[in-house]
Amino acid sequence: MTIPGNIEKYLANYSVGNRWNIISESFDGIDNVVVIPALAESGHIFKTLASLSENPRTELSRTLVVCVINNGDVDNVPADEFADNQYTLKVLGNREQSPVLFNSVRQSGLRIAYVDASSPGLEMPGKTAGVGFARKIGLDLALGIFNYEKDCPKLLFSLDADTLVEHNYLSAVRDSFEKEETIASVIAFAHQDADSADEQAAICCYEIFLRYYVLGLRWAESPYAFHSIGSTMVCTAEGYATVRGMNKRRAGEDFYFLDKLSKIGRMGRITSTTVRPSSRPSSRVPFGTGKRIISFAEGEGNYYSLYNPRSFAVLKEWLEYMLSGIDMDPETILARAGDMHPSLQVFLRERRLGEVWPRLVANSGDRAHLSSHFSRWFDGFETFKLIRHLTNNGFPPVDMFDALRQLMEVMGKELPVEINPGSLPPLQDQMEILDYLRGIDR
Repeated sequence: MTIPGNIEKYLANYSVGNRWNIISESFDGIDNVVVIPALAESGHIFKTLASLSENPRTELSRTLVVCVINNGDVDNVPADEFADNQYTLKVLGNREQSPVLFNSVRQSGLRIAYVDASSPGLEMPGKTAGVGFARKIGLDLALGIFNYEKDCPKLLFSLDADTLVEHNYLSAVRDSFEKEETIASVIAFAHQDADSADEQAAICCYEIFLRYYVLGLRWAESPYAFHSIGSTMVCTAEGYATVRGMNKRRAGEDFYFLDKLSKIGRMGRITSTTVRPSSRPSSRVPFGTGKRIISFAEGEGNYYSLYNPRSFAVLKEWLEYMLSGIDMDPETILARAGDMHPSLQVFLRERRLGEVWPRLVANSGDRAHLSSHFSRWFDGFETFKLIRHLTNNGFPPVDMFDALRQLMEVMGKELPVEINPGSLPPLQDQMEILDYLRGIDR
């Protein structure tokens, strides 16, 4: 089989190499690969596989689901996590009696494979052990099994072991990539309901926070207005190789990966299906959903606050100015930034715009290229740093529901429930607001 040149180059120079292998009955006719990293997930992964198995057989026949069962150095991993991984490997390899649920999955036609990154000699190196490297193992290995002879996008799906999908997950994504010229896409999401009222309050608060930030970026017309959630990511094999693959971060790997992809092509948004990440508490990573649920329950900090909407207004004015097509020199830009807000000027001086801008101009043949180069420099990470800088220097956080109301007003929208300023509405009202925000995102 002939592998495209840039993918072959990636595999030769940047992949995880040949330490690990995909164990599968067959690699025939694969156009989609779903990669699921799993660390001690026997209580969840079979439910995830069951949700995948409800997709149409026509899609299941061209899809391989690769479960990357992983842990760090065996001598350091907790014994119960290692034992759980070994049990999952036995079930996936048909060496252990499968749960009834998993037997039904096998009968569905779902093609399941696995990577053993857990057993002695196959575990992930200590310094890189984490979800980023586990994703990278599966995604790298997937590049070598696609049916490149067939003329259609080769798609890499990123999923989590505790995330559920809908019956049209595979077909909706495939349809989107075949109709639109996108290098990557993020799928609509909604967290699963939690097991208790307190955890439900925590996940509702966290998801509102996530959606508010992206809605603020969207209103500001930032090209980086998309969610960065690992279980919602899909990209083409070509795009994956072009950005030199997944990073090895223990957390935030999804943010940096999507940030890179968005610089080489159009980022799509798929709203015709929804993935449902877990809302369970977890301390495996230093930030993210699981950690947020724990911190919320322990009363650490005020989570019912959001970035000041005025920060997004400054961002909006800054982006409009920089992409206006006006010829500018660094000092003119900095002076104009100071007029927008003094903290913006300070931020740009700290980011050495006076040195960066001349280089961007020198490397741009025309204004369109300059705008493109600027957007690559002022990327999703720089955008986030600016919002944080403005938060710490002029625009302190605002009560969550006051901030939401203000943002909705400038967007020409209205919250579905009326809330007294500074008050915390009942959980039922908070969930109604969250459902409304989910609808806007679609």
